[in-house]
Amino acid sequence: MNDVMAELAKEHPQVSFVKLEAEAVPEVSEKYEISSVPTFLFFKNSQKIDQLDGAHAPELTKKVQRHASVGSFPPSGSEHPKEDLNLRLKKLIHAAPCMLFMKGTPQEPRCGFSKQMVEILNKHNIQFSSFDIFSDEEVRQGLKTYSNWPTYPQLYVSGELIGGLDIVKELEASEELDTICPKAPKLEERLKVLTNKASVMLFMKGNKQEAKCGFSKQILEILNSTGVEYETFDILEDEEVRQGLKTFSNWPTYPQLYVKGELVGGLDIVKELKENGELLPTLNGGN
Repeated sequence: MNDVMAELAKEHPQVSFVKLEAEAVPEVSEKYEISSVPTFLFFKNSQKIDQLDGAHAPELTKKVQRHASVGSFPPSGSEHPKEDLNLRLKKLIHAAPCMLFMKGTPQEPRCGFSKQMVEILNKHNIQFSSFDIFSDEEVRQGLKTYSNWPTYPQLYVSGELIGGLDIVKELEASEELDTICPKAPKLEERLKVLTNKASVMLFMKGNKQEAKCGFSKQILEILNSTGVEYETFDILEDEEVRQGLKTFSNWPTYPQLYVKGELVGGLDIVKELKENGELLPTLNGGN
């Protein structure tokens, strides 16, 4: 279905095609009652006008053709299309400190050059965001003119074009790549930042609104009863943090409660502190 969408994007450049991971945006899935994947939603003027559940390529093609032909989408010949596109491209290349325009995604590159580029960036622990040019034909063609660079992948740092795969290989060979591109923070540094994100931080399964295990639910109830402000981090959404924090704190289970970056403990410890009347002073920064 990804291939079908890519083809449809080529045939209907006036239509915007966007792909979302259902689990990464649960609020969207909930709002539009997504019960299975893939599900295709059709919008006009920010309003949902149609839906297709399941992998039915002919039906998807029909629906896109129907909505495109009845003028559901704005015509491509708007008054200042070039100017609008250039503005959009400028925003895209500045969307992250390091932006890679590639065929496919870092998880699923769809050409050998894009795959090699991703491998080099990952090998050097470079933090980057990416844009799949197959998902938007207007961007795919427009960026070639905008940057005067005819091929993909294209790598940008701070909105400036670095070049394609050959240039990046040259920079790697001359050891300049590490000085040009921003590094991804090491896991330990990231965990330090996360545990200090708020004065009281709870690492749990789920979030404040919806706990996804009994222990996390109990600790939320206890914290809510104190009236102390706290932030949560859902370990189910980040496997690296989930595994790394166990080693970082030398604590093998979840939930884990931190005050000012220091581990307090799990549910049993929090229950003990509550029974002894020590929870509130602890949450407020006492030893």
